[in-house]
Amino acid sequence: MITIRKANVDDCPLILEFIKGLAEFEKLSHLVVTDVKTLEQSLFGERQAAEVVLAFLDQRPVGFAVFFHNFSTFLGRPGVYLEDLFVKPEQRGQGIGLELLKHIARIALERGCPRFEWAVLDWNEDAIRFYKRLGAEPQSEWTTYRLSGDALKKLAQS
Repeated sequence: MITIRKANVDDCPLILEFIKGLAEFEKLSHLVVTDVKTLEQSLFGERQAAEVVLAFLDQRPVGFAVFFHNFSTFLGRPGVYLEDLFVKPEQRGQGIGLELLKHIARIALERGCPRFEWAVLDWNEDAIRFYKRLGAEPQSEWTTYRLSGDALKKLAQS
């Protein structure tokens, strides 16, 4: 049986384990610098940056999703942005990812959010097919840009 629940501060070691699993899958393990303490502060501290839900299969932790609110100026309302979705490889294909997405979709509607958005790596064809089956539409007219590291510092100090 699949169950989904909101994470709490005691789940930070498990959240970190899932983050590392996702990074390994995405071939980005070298970019993971967070630790349990940072997650505790960022997710459950004074200014909570995101929310996490955990998936369990027969009471065993098997996946997670991290999401936060964004804002549409055109709609004048917040939306939900899915930062990460991860299911352990050995549990994929059992509906766990779908249950995580359904859970967040319900949260979005309960909070009056008209949008639920996320990004997917262009090489992740399984995920792309899965999202399209749900009715999600790629937003190909937008290109994501990112400032980080020295470029971010340079802009901030200019």
